[in-house]
Amino acid sequence: MSVHVSPDQMQRAEQFVRKVKGPDGLAVVDFEKFWAAHENALRSPWDAACRQVPLGLAGMSIECVWAELGEPEDWHRLSHDDAFSAALARRYNDQAERIVGRRLLREENAPRRLPAPPIKGLHDIFESENRWEGQSYWLKQSAANAGELSALLDRVERRLENLRDFLLPGGWETVKRAHLDAGGKIMPYRSQRGPVTFAMSIFGVENLIYLIMDNAALAARFRDLLLKSILERARIIDEEAGFTAETAPRRWSWADDNCALLNKEMYDFFAQPILKGVFDRHASGPNDVRYQHSDSDMAQHLPTLGRLGLSGVNFGPNLTVAEIRSHLPRAIIYGQIAPFTFCRNEEVNIVAEFLRDREMAREKRGLVFTTAGSINDGSRLSSLRLLMAAAQEFTY
Repeated sequence: MSVHVSPDQMQRAEQFVRKVKGPDGLAVVDFEKFWAAHENALRSPWDAACRQVPLGLAGMSIECVWAELGEPEDWHRLSHDDAFSAALARRYNDQAERIVGRRLLREENAPRRLPAPPIKGLHDIFESENRWEGQSYWLKQSAANAGELSALLDRVERRLENLRDFLLPGGWETVKRAHLDAGGKIMPYRSQRGPVTFAMSIFGVENLIYLIMDNAALAARFRDLLLKSILERARIIDEEAGFTAETAPRRWSWADDNCALLNKEMYDFFAQPILKGVFDRHASGPNDVRYQHSDSDMAQHLPTLGRLGLSGVNFGPNLTVAEIRSHLPRAIIYGQIAPFTFCRNEEVNIVAEFLRDREMAREKRGLVFTTAGSINDGSRLSSLRLLMAAAQEFTY
């Protein structure tokens, strides 16, 4: 049973799923009409004139190729072999064109982008190894107790005295010029694993919690050096990319799933000053992008994030559109269907959660209906097609 769904919404969803199926078992959709209305609504999700709810799910994800194509999973190759991923994307798009009327995934056989010059990351500043394990990269802990953390922070402070030389590889000017001459770009630093998730990767989950409770001075030092490191790394990369104060991108995005593990007081002490400091530097204007992904139960932080003026959010499935909207009246909500509802292809629940969110968003709009978290493998194009039919049927 989907969360926060009413009996009436379930009943209407059941009736719709029964009636919308064509002879081939797929939902009946007017592709041309859907995609035209979808693009218009996606550009202006607040516009009262846009009656169709935009679907953030409409782009799907390269992660969905395995179940759709019946291929054995090879996540490392998918992430590192451009030709392999392009071939899978082409096969997937052949399916997508038939089922949803559009090719969805990028499929160029050439590399998706020129390899970026190897500028060190925030995790390098804090001596964390970024290691591939299972299906993705994971940051490894670099301090295990207060003494080790204090020593690590001493070394971070020394690095910050000349961070440019630490971040940039030897022969940087030659590397940079070759990259630019080949048509590449130095990409700005405007997204980061969120401060709680990053700090817990560096120091450990329980360690950070106890540190904030028992050693506020060291926790504050950790916090302040995180903020300083992020700002200084962004400044250096902006300079190398040729940005000025007038031309630099006005946006910042966080991905902070672990923020749910702190209570409000701990979060306001440790994370809020980092978010505010970064937003003040890089996304302080009314039209700037201040985005956070946290697909966890972190409702305790909604008041704080509301004060920070987030403009876009992707939060966990137990938070409702109405609850988020009450604290973030000007944020576009990317959600709130549960990822497991979609990847299990639970047809009635998929439609019921769409009805739930559409009705909560009807008055103020600002909803882009998508998963409250990732679009996971197992999610099928047939389920996307069902949602397309629901979006056409149940307008604002």
